[in-house]
Amino acid sequence: MNYETLYTFMIATAALSISPGPDNIYVLMQSLVNGKKYGLATTAGLISGCLIHTSLLAFGVSILIKESEALFFGIKVLGAVYLFYLAYKVFKSSSSLELTEGSVPKKGLWQLFKQGFIMNVLNPKVTIFFLAFFPGFLFSDEISTTIQFYVLGLIFMFISTLVFSLIAVLSGTISSYFTENSKMGFYLKWLQIIVFIGIAVYILVSDN
Repeated sequence: MNYETLYTFMIATAALSISPGPDNIYVLMQSLVNGKKYGLATTAGLISGCLIHTSLLAFGVSILIKESEALFFGIKVLGAVYLFYLAYKVFKSSSSLELTEGSVPKKGLWQLFKQGFIMNVLNPKVTIFFLAFFPGFLFSDEISTTIQFYVLGLIFMFISTLVFSLIAVLSGTISSYFTENSKMGFYLKWLQIIVFIGIAVYILVSDN
C-alpha cells in the first residue's frame, strides 16, 4: 500500500474543499442567512450525494480497468486534460467573491438536506470531476480497485465534511474577513488554479 499517495490525495482534497466553489459558497450563505445548523444540514446533503458518485465510479471504472490497462491510461489522460481545463476556467473567471445574502431563500433543515443531496447527485460535473480526480490516486496493487475507490471516496467525504462544517460554524467570521480583505478572492482563485494544475500533473506522472 502506498501511503504517500493517500497523503497526497488528502492534501489535494483539503485544498479543493477550501477553494471557493458553488458548494462551499452555498454552505456559507445558508449559514449566514439561516444559521449554522442550516449550513450543517446543507453540508450533510451535499456530502451524502458524493456516495452515489463514488459508487458509479467504483463499479464502472473498476470494470474498465479489468478490461484494458490502455483504456484506464486513457481515462487518466482525459482526467488530467479536464483538470487543466478547470484551471483555465478559473483563470478566466473573476476573482471577486459574491456573498449576497438576499439571493438565499430560507428553508427548513430537511429541505436543505434534500436540496444539497439532489444538487450533488444530479450534477454531472461531480461525476466527471470524480472520474478525473480519483483514478490517479489508486494506492495498492493488492486491494481491489472497487474498494480503493470507496476508500478514496470516504476520505474525500470525511475531509470535505470537516472543511464545510468549519465554514458553516465560522460563517460570520469568514464573511467579515472576505469583506474586509478584498485580495482574498484573488489568492483563493490562484489556489484553485495551482491545485487543479498540480493534481493534473500528478496524475500524468504517477505510475498507478
